[in-house]
Amino acid sequence: MTWIEAIVLGIVQGLTEFLPVSSSAHMRITSALFFDEDAGASFTAVTQLGTEAAVLIYFAKDIFRLSKTWIVGLWDRSVRSTLDYRMAWYVIIGSIPIGAIGFLFKDQIRSAARNLWLVATMLIVFALVLAFAEFWGRKVRTIEQFTLKDGVVMGLAQAMALVPGVSRSGGVVTAGLLLNLTRETATRYSFLLAIPAVVMSGLFSIPDVFDTSGEGLTPSVPQMVVATLIAFGLGYASIAWLLRYVAHHSLYAFVLYRVALGSLVLCLLAGGVISAT
Repeated sequence: MTWIEAIVLGIVQGLTEFLPVSSSAHMRITSALFFDEDAGASFTAVTQLGTEAAVLIYFAKDIFRLSKTWIVGLWDRSVRSTLDYRMAWYVIIGSIPIGAIGFLFKDQIRSAARNLWLVATMLIVFALVLAFAEFWGRKVRTIEQFTLKDGVVMGLAQAMALVPGVSRSGGVVTAGLLLNLTRETATRYSFLLAIPAVVMSGLFSIPDVFDTSGEGLTPSVPQMVVATLIAFGLGYASIAWLLRYVAHHSLYAFVLYRVALGSLVLCLLAGGVISAT
């Protein structure tokens, strides 16, 4: 990996991780368009440690409160009826699907799932699903009305994002809208739900990203650190922007963008401009 590749991909990761546009798809497409080689799933997973560090800092008070309440609730029954205690469990339970599926299909996720025909198709298909959810969802249920069913369904939606093009945040928010949650509630839960899965995936991928015999480009340690720090800085800025945006706007702009990008990639593939693998 060259320095320009590491810097550009770090920027792409930071800008797209929290938007419902699929950061992994953007990393894959950017690699194909500008560098003619896939950076690899491991590189993507490790740079996500930077964006998740941004989540940990931005939501530090919430995370500390939820963690403290959960620990106390394990021994003190009086706090088990609180929203914080229940939300902590919803995040834990909602993280199980992506962890289990990611472990079972690790090899396929790092190879076949990164085919650009599939990535572009998923960008378009799940854009249409997001549009339907935005149109059909009543957006009346707040965080106080969040249930275990919501956590499980949105956890399953997050697991679908193991395929680039689906979008982890987009899948979770789409499921939330279909469950009639407000955009703000669905978005906040998507941030919290990402922490266990993304952090564990990134940590487990650190040895693989430096394995020269594996899939994708091999960065140096300094390149990996710089890309992750760039992702952290831009990711932190995008969190605040997205929370403000969803409070006052629909998600149709992201739908149009996904369809346009997916269609462009399909045209480039059909014309032989870029390779699918």
